[in-house]
Amino acid sequence: MAQRLATEFVKARLLLPESQMSKFIQHIQDPHVHHRVRILDNGSREIVLEDENGEAANLPLDRYRNLFVCELSFRLSNPRLTSLIRRLFVAFKGDGMVRRIYPGFVMLDFYAEGAVRRIIELNAGTSRLVFEHRDQIPELEYRFRSTDIEREIERIRARVDLLLDCRLSAVEAAEIMGIDKLLHEECRRLFILEA
Repeated sequence: MAQRLATEFVKARLLLPESQMSKFIQHIQDPHVHHRVRILDNGSREIVLEDENGEAANLPLDRYRNLFVCELSFRLSNPRLTSLIRRLFVAFKGDGMVRRIYPGFVMLDFYAEGAVRRIIELNAGTSRLVFEHRDQIPELEYRFRSTDIEREIERIRARVDLLLDCRLSAVEAAEIMGIDKLLHEECRRLFILEA
Protein backbone atom coordinates (compact mmCIF):
# COMPACT_ATOMS: atom_id res chain seq x y z
CA MET A 1 0.00 0.00 0.00
CA ALA A 2 1.30 3.44 -0.94
CA GLN A 3 2.53 5.70 1.85
CA ARG A 4 0.58 8.95 2.03
CA LEU A 5 2.82 11.98 1.78
CA ALA A 6 0.31 14.66 2.73
CA THR A 7 -3.36 15.53 2.98
CA GLU A 8 -4.79 18.86 1.85
CA PHE A 9 -8.15 20.16 2.95
CA VAL A 10 -9.33 22.41 0.12
CA LYS A 11 -12.41 24.59 0.50
CA ALA A 12 -13.61 22.37 3.32
CA ARG A 13 -16.37 23.76 5.51
CA LEU A 14 -18.01 22.83 8.79
CA LEU A 15 -21.21 24.43 10.11
CA LEU A 16 -21.71 24.11 13.85
CA PRO A 17 -24.70 25.30 15.84
CA GLU A 18 -23.61 27.00 19.05
CA SER A 19 -25.12 24.12 21.03
CA GLN A 20 -22.61 21.68 19.47
CA MET A 21 -19.49 23.65 20.37
CA SER A 22 -18.83 21.73 23.60
CA LYS A 23 -19.25 18.44 21.72
CA PHE A 24 -16.78 19.72 19.10
CA ILE A 25 -14.23 20.53 21.81
CA GLN A 26 -14.69 17.03 23.28
CA HIS A 27 -14.02 15.48 19.86
CA ILE A 28 -10.63 17.14 19.61
CA GLN A 29 -9.40 15.53 22.82
CA ASP A 30 -6.42 13.35 21.87
CA PRO A 31 -3.42 12.53 24.07
CA HIS A 32 -1.01 13.11 21.16
CA VAL A 33 -2.59 16.32 19.88
CA HIS A 34 -2.65 19.47 22.01
CA HIS A 35 -5.22 22.16 21.46
CA ARG A 36 -5.62 25.81 22.35
CA VAL A 37 -8.87 27.72 22.10
CA ARG A 38 -8.88 31.49 21.68
CA ILE A 39 -12.10 33.43 21.96
CA LEU A 40 -12.08 36.43 19.63
CA ASP A 41 -14.27 39.50 19.27
CA ASN A 42 -17.98 38.87 18.59
CA GLY A 43 -17.69 35.34 20.05
CA SER A 44 -15.73 33.81 17.18
CA ARG A 45 -13.17 31.18 18.14
CA GLU A 46 -9.85 29.97 16.87
CA ILE A 47 -8.72 26.47 17.74
CA VAL A 48 -5.10 25.53 17.14
CA LEU A 49 -4.33 21.82 17.04
CA GLU A 50 -0.68 20.82 17.41
CA ASP A 51 0.74 17.32 17.36
CA GLU A 52 3.82 16.00 19.17
CA ASN A 53 6.06 16.75 16.15
CA GLY A 54 5.08 20.42 16.05
CA GLU A 55 2.77 20.31 13.03
CA ALA A 56 -0.24 22.56 13.59
CA ALA A 57 -3.66 23.14 12.10
CA ASN A 58 -5.61 26.33 12.64
CA LEU A 59 -9.41 25.96 12.81
CA PRO A 60 -11.06 29.41 12.59
CA LEU A 61 -14.66 29.29 13.81
CA ASP A 62 -16.38 32.47 12.68
CA ARG A 63 -19.60 33.22 14.49
CA TYR A 64 -22.76 34.21 12.61
CA ARG A 65 -25.62 34.58 15.12
CA ASN A 66 -26.01 31.08 16.68
CA LEU A 67 -23.86 29.33 14.10
CA PHE A 68 -20.10 28.78 13.85
CA VAL A 69 -18.61 28.45 10.36
CA CYS A 70 -15.21 26.79 10.02
CA GLU A 71 -13.53 27.03 6.62
CA LEU A 72 -10.48 24.83 6.29
CA SER A 73 -7.71 25.20 3.75
CA PHE A 74 -4.37 23.70 4.78
CA ARG A 75 -1.93 20.86 4.16
CA LEU A 76 -0.97 18.24 6.76
CA SER A 77 1.61 15.47 6.69
CA ASN A 78 1.15 13.93 10.15
CA PRO A 79 -1.27 10.97 10.00
CA ARG A 80 -2.51 11.44 13.58
CA LEU A 81 -3.46 15.09 13.08
CA THR A 82 -4.95 14.31 9.65
CA SER A 83 -7.05 11.53 11.14
CA LEU A 84 -8.34 13.83 13.90
CA ILE A 85 -9.37 16.52 11.38
CA ARG A 86 -11.04 13.90 9.15
CA ARG A 87 -12.99 12.50 12.14
CA LEU A 88 -14.18 16.02 12.98
CA PHE A 89 -15.11 16.54 9.35
CA VAL A 90 -17.23 13.36 9.31
CA ALA A 91 -18.75 13.78 12.79
CA PHE A 92 -19.88 17.34 12.14
CA LYS A 93 -21.00 16.75 8.54
CA GLY A 94 -18.45 18.79 6.66
CA ASP A 95 -18.57 19.67 2.97
CA GLY A 96 -15.66 20.15 0.62
CA MET A 97 -12.71 18.46 -1.01
CA VAL A 98 -9.82 16.56 0.54
CA ARG A 99 -6.73 15.89 -1.56
CA ARG A 100 -4.67 12.85 -0.46
CA ILE A 101 -1.20 12.98 -1.97
CA TYR A 102 0.78 9.77 -2.61
CA PRO A 103 4.02 9.16 -4.53
CA GLY A 104 3.01 9.29 -8.20
CA PHE A 105 -0.72 9.97 -7.79
CA VAL A 106 -3.34 12.03 -5.97
CA MET A 107 -6.77 11.00 -4.67
CA LEU A 108 -9.52 13.62 -4.54
CA ASP A 109 -12.30 12.94 -2.02
CA PHE A 110 -15.46 15.01 -2.34
CA TYR A 111 -17.51 15.22 0.86
CA ALA A 112 -21.11 16.30 1.34
CA GLU A 113 -22.66 16.33 4.80
CA GLY A 114 -19.76 14.34 6.23
CA ALA A 115 -19.95 11.47 3.75
CA VAL A 116 -17.72 10.75 0.78
CA ARG A 117 -19.74 11.28 -2.39
CA ARG A 118 -17.02 10.82 -5.01
CA ILE A 119 -13.37 9.73 -5.20
CA ILE A 120 -11.22 10.53 -8.23
CA GLU A 121 -7.67 9.31 -8.84
CA LEU A 122 -5.33 11.70 -10.66
CA ASN A 123 -2.34 9.95 -12.17
CA ALA A 124 0.17 11.39 -14.72
CA GLY A 125 -2.33 13.72 -16.38
CA THR A 126 -5.21 11.22 -16.40
CA SER A 127 -8.14 10.93 -14.07
CA ARG A 128 -10.19 7.90 -13.11
CA LEU A 129 -13.44 7.77 -11.15
CA VAL A 130 -12.87 5.35 -8.27
CA PHE A 131 -16.14 5.76 -6.38
CA GLU A 132 -19.36 7.69 -6.74
CA HIS A 133 -22.24 7.59 -4.32
CA ARG A 134 -25.59 7.26 -6.00
CA ASP A 135 -28.80 7.79 -4.17
CA GLN A 136 -30.66 4.58 -4.98
CA ILE A 137 -33.74 5.30 -2.88
CA PRO A 138 -35.64 7.10 -5.69
CA GLU A 139 -34.83 4.28 -8.11
CA LEU A 140 -35.96 1.64 -5.61
CA GLU A 141 -39.16 3.59 -4.90
CA TYR A 142 -39.84 3.81 -8.64
CA ARG A 143 -39.31 0.07 -9.05
CA PHE A 144 -41.50 -0.64 -6.02
CA ARG A 145 -44.30 1.51 -7.40
CA SER A 146 -43.88 0.21 -10.95
CA THR A 147 -46.61 -2.21 -11.95
CA ASP A 148 -45.24 -3.14 -15.39
CA ILE A 149 -44.34 -6.66 -14.31
CA GLU A 150 -47.74 -7.24 -12.70
CA ARG A 151 -49.46 -6.14 -15.92
CA GLU A 152 -47.22 -8.45 -17.98
CA ILE A 153 -48.07 -11.36 -15.64
CA GLU A 154 -51.78 -10.64 -16.11
CA ARG A 155 -51.34 -10.63 -19.92
CA ILE A 156 -49.46 -13.96 -19.83
CA ARG A 157 -52.16 -15.52 -17.64
CA ALA A 158 -54.83 -14.32 -20.06
CA ARG A 159 -52.88 -15.88 -22.99
CA VAL A 160 -52.48 -19.14 -21.02
CA ASP A 161 -56.24 -19.21 -20.37
CA LEU A 162 -56.91 -18.63 -24.08
CA LEU A 163 -54.44 -21.36 -25.08
CA LEU A 164 -56.04 -23.81 -22.62
CA ASP A 165 -59.47 -23.07 -24.12
CA CYS A 166 -58.03 -23.66 -27.61
CA ARG A 167 -56.45 -26.93 -26.43
CA LEU A 168 -59.76 -28.19 -25.10
CA SER A 169 -61.45 -27.56 -28.45
CA ALA A 170 -58.57 -28.92 -30.57
CA VAL A 171 -58.97 -32.37 -32.15
CA GLU A 172 -55.80 -32.96 -34.14
CA ALA A 173 -52.63 -34.14 -32.40
CA ALA A 174 -50.37 -31.70 -34.29
CA GLU A 175 -52.55 -28.77 -33.21
CA ILE A 176 -52.46 -29.95 -29.56
CA MET A 177 -48.64 -30.30 -29.70
CA GLY A 178 -48.33 -26.74 -31.07
CA ILE A 179 -50.56 -25.39 -28.30
CA ASP A 180 -48.57 -27.36 -25.68
CA LYS A 181 -45.35 -25.83 -26.99
CA LEU A 182 -46.83 -22.30 -26.68
CA LEU A 183 -48.13 -23.13 -23.19
CA HIS A 184 -44.66 -24.30 -22.17
CA GLU A 185 -43.09 -21.00 -23.36
CA GLU A 186 -45.72 -18.88 -21.59
CA CYS A 187 -45.33 -20.86 -18.35
CA ARG A 188 -41.54 -20.38 -18.52
CA ARG A 189 -41.95 -16.59 -18.94
CA LEU A 190 -44.50 -16.52 -16.11
CA PHE A 191 -42.10 -18.39 -13.83
CA ILE A 192 -39.30 -15.91 -14.61
CA LEU A 193 -41.51 -12.87 -13.98
CA GLU A 194 -42.99 -14.19 -10.74
CA ALA A 195 -39.54 -15.06 -9.40
